[in-house]
Amino acid sequence: MGKLTLTVPYALLTPAATESYEGTYDLPVFKAGPDLYEFKEPLAWTAVLTNTGDAILVTGTVEGEASTACARCLSSVALPVTGDIEGYYLLGGEDEAPEDLDEDEFEVLPADKVIDLESLVRAALLVEMPLVPLCRDDCAGLCPRCGHDLNDGPCDCKPEPPEDPDANNPFAALKNLTFDE
Repeated sequence: MGKLTLTVPYALLTPAATESYEGTYDLPVFKAGPDLYEFKEPLAWTAVLTNTGDAILVTGTVEGEASTACARCLSSVALPVTGDIEGYYLLGGEDEAPEDLDEDEFEVLPADKVIDLESLVRAALLVEMPLVPLCRDDCAGLCPRCGHDLNDGPCDCKPEPPEDPDANNPFAALKNLTFDE
């Protein structure tokens, strides 16, 4: 798997110039938090580079279908993913942020004029991945005792008797305390 980069052409160094690019990116496994997402097919991406006068603005999309395990029942889940690619690269080698931008909102275009599109694609995917991947919103999960998938119906486990609410309460001993006046 090669690195996904774009070299800014000389023609794009004039204000208001625009160039469009597209391609595919092979990313077999992507980690987002504790979850691993698999992409069986390469991701399709498009990017438009625009010279804003003082910077190169990168916009575009990345699309693909990821599969992962449901967080509740562990069955396989297929998720269509469409992320927005965004990047802002200052021209001229200045390390100082423009007045309207924070320092984490831009990078300086390197001297070799190569933009690392892979990091922008990964950031776009990371934003789109669910915090808790579920096969469906009402997933019942697994039985904590036998591991049966409760989406397929109830298991044969007998319900546990209700726990005494006072068992773990350190103030439960005060319940029987009487006060004489």
